[in-house]
Amino acid sequence: MAKSPRYRVPYRRRREGKTNYRKRLKLLLSRKPRLVVRITNRRVIAQIVEYSPEGDRVLISADSKELEKFGWKGDLNNTPACYLTGLLIGKKALDAGIDYAILDIGLRTPSRGSRVFAVLKGAVDSGLNVPHSEDVLPDDSRIRGEHIAEYYSMKPEMFSEYEKRGLKPSDLPDHVDEIRSKILG
Repeated sequence: MAKSPRYRVPYRRRREGKTNYRKRLKLLLSRKPRLVVRITNRRVIAQIVEYSPEGDRVLISADSKELEKFGWKGDLNNTPACYLTGLLIGKKALDAGIDYAILDIGLRTPSRGSRVFAVLKGAVDSGLNVPHSEDVLPDDSRIRGEHIAEYYSMKPEMFSEYEKRGLKPSDLPDHVDEIRSKILG
């Protein structure tokens, strides 16, 4: 560790690897609401956040756990759940009069077709205006969960949790379409 008097200790959240302050400053200087997407090990959280000097204010929030109210029986953090959570946050934002946001993915590395961009696709499909490139969005087969249904045909023993919830993974694409129509309806 440097002992020079010029050495400056980084901010705590930077030391902990939680905040990239350069990226945050660029997002805040736009003065637009942010669509903040965080994916945990168990669920997906999407929020519309606005800057305030006292601290960021969450205007609207959607959690993949809320999908269970619509009858969702799949996992809460896979690609279809991310898409449906994005659809839900977009619908809530439009109902609250928010029609524009900027995507904030935090410290996640942006990779084409990832779950973060599935949330973005859901928000855009619901009518929320979020600047993006079409190249980064996952294709419709992944959004509908066809890759999960295909994997189920190879290794059905790995999907016992789905079956306990009353959903056969081969029926997942139809189930996603059903929940999508409930959210938008």
